[in-house]
Amino acid sequence: MVERLIELKSIAKTYGRVFAVGGVNFHVDRGEVVGLLGDNGAGKSTLIKILAGAIQPTSGEILVRGKRETHWSASRSRDAGIETVFQDRALCVQQTIIRNIFLGRELTNALGFLDSARERAEAERLMREIGFTSKVFSPDSIVGRLSGGERQGVALARAIYNKADLIVMDEPTTALSLTETEKVFRFVRAVRSGGRSVLFIGHNIHHVFDIAERFVVMDRGTVALQATKEEVGSAERLIAYMERLAHPQGVEIPPSPGHRPEAAA
Repeated sequence: MVERLIELKSIAKTYGRVFAVGGVNFHVDRGEVVGLLGDNGAGKSTLIKILAGAIQPTSGEILVRGKRETHWSASRSRDAGIETVFQDRALCVQQTIIRNIFLGRELTNALGFLDSARERAEAERLMREIGFTSKVFSPDSIVGRLSGGERQGVALARAIYNKADLIVMDEPTTALSLTETEKVFRFVRAVRSGGRSVLFIGHNIHHVFDIAERFVVMDRGTVALQATKEEVGSAERLIAYMERLAHPQGVEIPPSPGHRPEAAA
């Protein structure tokens, strides 16, 4: 049976009389990539801030591995194995890959001194795990000399070192070329093959459709759609559905593969 890592039940967040999210039901299981979609203002940012413990929901329940959480916070979120890779990746570009992975959580020996040898070995292991196969890179490579896709890989390596079971990636392919986007996809697939889960947030629906297995579409603070890739059928159908949300009148969703018109009659 698949393990449910996290589940949100009837989560709402209000600011005065304004609902940022209202009655959201949402979950992520172990070993899956979930695509989170929605226009600006749909509630995606509020939802991931709640997941990260940065803000408290006004009402609703948060369950981690089936257990209800109380006093949810950033530290509780990290303890639950949730790490967020924000759009700017929060990397120190003038530092090495090693220093970025272990920033704030350095490995020390019995005397309390920095254990450089152990950090190097662990950094090499993490780089292999997420798919840094090129010999051009080493743990001593300066992050500022890496491409955008490779920097996403460093951020993922840091999240794995921090024992993340669920990695939230906020717009990871923004402003990346096709080649760099494919590098990000390769890193995400490696993370998933290791039994971890990824919540992949993006505006490029084709990118999200290519990498995710299940999709959650938000609209004006609520979940408008939850569907698997098989149920959606194609990126074009997903785009058409989101266009209908934005323009309720006059947008027709194309049929999915194998659709029989007489079956719908």
